[in-house]
Amino acid sequence: MTWSIVAVDKATGAFAAAVSTRAFAVGSRCPFVRAGVGAVCTQSISNWYLGPKILDLIERDVEPAAAIEVALLSDEGRHLRQVHAVDRHGRAAAWTGRNCVDWAGDRPGDAFSVAGNMLAVAAVLDATFDEFRRDASLPLPERMLAALDAGQRAGGDRRGRQSAAMLMVTTEDYPDLDFRVDDSPEPLVEMRRLLGVYRRDVATQRPIRPTRANPSGETDLDLMESDWKARGVELRFRR
Repeated sequence: MTWSIVAVDKATGAFAAAVSTRAFAVGSRCPFVRAGVGAVCTQSISNWYLGPKILDLIERDVEPAAAIEVALLSDEGRHLRQVHAVDRHGRAAAWTGRNCVDWAGDRPGDAFSVAGNMLAVAAVLDATFDEFRRDASLPLPERMLAALDAGQRAGGDRRGRQSAAMLMVTTEDYPDLDFRVDDSPEPLVEMRRLLGVYRRDVATQRPIRPTRANPSGETDLDLMESDWKARGVELRFRR
């Protein structure tokens, strides 16, 4: 019911997963990422327990292919599943069960993987793969969205369009970026709009957020008020 990308940016250590489908709220069940560890997407007849289980194994330095195999051993519905993963070394692996609805397949690459099922044609996967690989200079979110757009132009989900999601982590225990378009006639168009808002309003605030190195984040009231003023917002903290 889906096609997706999982990737690591080896230069920055960022992990991301992005997905689009003709089903409601795909972001609630398919993408999983963990800082310093990896990214996983579990789809087709999704088993939501596979993502955390595979990431736990990868965190113990089990290769993605072996992690997927071990995670599926206890899943009696393994041949209904499609799952793929990438780790911090750029190793990628995928599984497409024999009962997944056509067209279904996967294509692991160097530091990323694409996979899909219920696709209009096999070219959806190829277009997504080729577009992601085409311009490595793009920031990771823009690169992933461009790849999903290419897959949509090639035919996308054979049933149509409804939801999309993108999840990315870098150094912290919380996502740097967590977008969900749960129900839209044009989910990737809306995703691009959200990415623009994120770049304008959120990405610039990263230096003031709490981090592992500075768990309190920025607490200078004057500094934060100055930032608000520069944005045209007249607010003051109580003192």
